[in-house]
Amino acid sequence: MEAPLSPRDSGKFIAENSKDVFIEEEGVCRIAAMLYAKRGCKEFTAEGWKKMNPLAPFCNTDDAINWVFVVDTMNFSFWPDKEDQQCTVTYKGKGYSGYMSLCAAVTRALDEGIPITQASYFANMTLDDLKHVLRSDNDVPMPMIEERHKALTEAGKVLLQYDGSFRQFMSKGENSAEKMVMHIVKTLPSYRDEATFEGKKVSFHKRAQILVADFWGIMEARGEANIPDLGYLTMFADYRVPQALVYLGALRYSDALMKTLQEGKTLPSGDRREVEIRGCSIWCVERIRAHLWDITEQREGRRAEEVNSAVIDFFLWPYAKEHQAEMAHIPIHHTRCIYY
Repeated sequence: MEAPLSPRDSGKFIAENSKDVFIEEEGVCRIAAMLYAKRGCKEFTAEGWKKMNPLAPFCNTDDAINWVFVVDTMNFSFWPDKEDQQCTVTYKGKGYSGYMSLCAAVTRALDEGIPITQASYFANMTLDDLKHVLRSDNDVPMPMIEERHKALTEAGKVLLQYDGSFRQFMSKGENSAEKMVMHIVKTLPSYRDEATFEGKKVSFHKRAQILVADFWGIMEARGEANIPDLGYLTMFADYRVPQALVYLGALRYSDALMKTLQEGKTLPSGDRREVEIRGCSIWCVERIRAHLWDITEQREGRRAEEVNSAVIDFFLWPYAKEHQAEMAHIPIHHTRCIYY
């Protein structure tokens, strides 16, 4: 079976053949200049990214490392069917929604004595067990609970082959981001984020790449990080960052696509337009990175290789959240799937 193009090569191929999504170089240069002005700011560093999630237990325990695996395995599809019907989880007096509701629920379960980070438990937990762990404060359940249950128990059974240790599982990647992503995708079906476009197999591997980035983050916090090819990672193609790229003028949708999104129509997973949005987002961030490196080389005589595409994503995603009111006129594409 033909192997898919890598996420980076997929982004380039999709952007070159896109019919409804287009990269605007003027906007790309504008974002690169904005990011250059942010150099040195904590929100534009991996260090700042690690601190964005106050619920992540970055500490020296195997449970903390396995927490990353559990959360990332269920990290998909949080958008509500209706804006006023949001699943919320309260933890220590603070309410969370979206991805953070998942983090809050898993950490809450640990506080309640539920061994949710132990593979021997989550490999065999029932659907009702997971419904209890992910219970909402209101009558709106977390979306796709059955799919989350399947992904988690399936991943747990795989992890048991590595003595239940996520760290041991990742050691098969030989300290290489590329090899880690390939190992994850090969052994964990729910992470196999791929599609067919113009007769070619393409990949996005959003969750697999986030899993590698999060693993690096927690190991770096322990002083044990050693992944020299972290630059292999691209941006993590979802629905929030594309909205920011359109808002900032680096991406443009055709009138037909914009009309479809404004009407609230859901795009099926693998739909050409959905593939174009995700693929062009990847390549757009690659272009931003290239321009940022050029600016740094021209002004400082060096390439800013510490600023990779993943770090740019770490900046754009919270930027989109912070400015969602200003971006409200730009529709987010909605695709209900397990990949993002």
